[in-house]
Amino acid sequence: MSEYLDKFLGLLDGDKYGILKIFSIVFAALLLDFIQKRVLKKLYQRLQSTRTQWDDALVHAVQKPFTLLIWIIGLSLAMDVMEIPVTSELRLVGVIATLTWALIRFISFTEKNILHQHEVAGKPLDRTTASAISQLLRTTILITAALVTLQSLGFNISAILAFGGIGGIAVGFAAKDLLANFFGGMMIYLDRPFAIGDWVRSDDREIEGTVEKIGWRTTVVRTFDKRPLYVPNAVFASISVENPSRMTHRRIYETIGVRYDDIGAMADIIREVKAMLMAHPEIDQSQTMIVNFNSFAPSSLDFFIYTFTRTTDWIKYHEVKQDVLLKVSEIIAAQQAEIAFPTSTVHIADKIRLDGLITEHE
Repeated sequence: MSEYLDKFLGLLDGDKYGILKIFSIVFAALLLDFIQKRVLKKLYQRLQSTRTQWDDALVHAVQKPFTLLIWIIGLSLAMDVMEIPVTSELRLVGVIATLTWALIRFISFTEKNILHQHEVAGKPLDRTTASAISQLLRTTILITAALVTLQSLGFNISAILAFGGIGGIAVGFAAKDLLANFFGGMMIYLDRPFAIGDWVRSDDREIEGTVEKIGWRTTVVRTFDKRPLYVPNAVFASISVENPSRMTHRRIYETIGVRYDDIGAMADIIREVKAMLMAHPEIDQSQTMIVNFNSFAPSSLDFFIYTFTRTTDWIKYHEVKQDVLLKVSEIIAAQQAEIAFPTSTVHIADKIRLDGLITEHE
């Protein structure tokens, strides 16, 4: 290092042309970087208005890597002037790293553009599949870049791949949990039991929340109290998972009791409640609908409602259910009946009452 410093100081003392060359190279790099930033910025602004999903992503992806590439080339030329040995392999490694960075950025920005355009257009798109394809492409690019870099540095790729095949067995035993999670993630991508944004729950492991991210090792579920839950993918291979987000309807299943004194009005109440449900705009008439007297309960005569709403939205469902229950209470009141509540009646035998009166009289 001191040898190269001495050469640089020697240039400062004697070789004015060398200093001028270095200054020219650095100035040219600065000027070229300034020009490319202005040009790419204006080009990016124009391409954002087009419908094509990849053109603006490509321009945005190469902005920072292009700056790095300019400085790699400029600094290597400056080192040549200073007679600091820079091999062509090192330059090639820098170029490979820059191109790899640009391709990874391009894939990420393209994924974001595609998802954004589908959301704006209101077209359905499987975010899980888009994320899986994006991750797979990025992984492929990184592996390819690593192999090309090793080949450029003089390593024997065939030997490395052969060693990888033998070492894969040992790694498989040592990292069986990691591999189980990886293949668990693959099964999630292939079977698609849920996707990003779905509401999932499992009573086996007390998992419930919204799927936020599906990775190769873990799936992130955001619970309803807004805490992130990191679930290893291998877990989903051994538990049952319910996906309420894919339900077609929501069910209203309620048992309502009236007083025993109102048994004469039960038939009319049931008939009117069923007519109300059949006329309700938010109740799906094509699904099962049952309104029947069900049982003689300890404190009430019970009938039940079994029907399905058209909406699956959680908030709207509760609004529809509230409306139905209020209308049921109005029907019961219109029949001069009342909704029952738990009561107890004590019956005293006549003999006990008489004995009590005689004792009190005496």
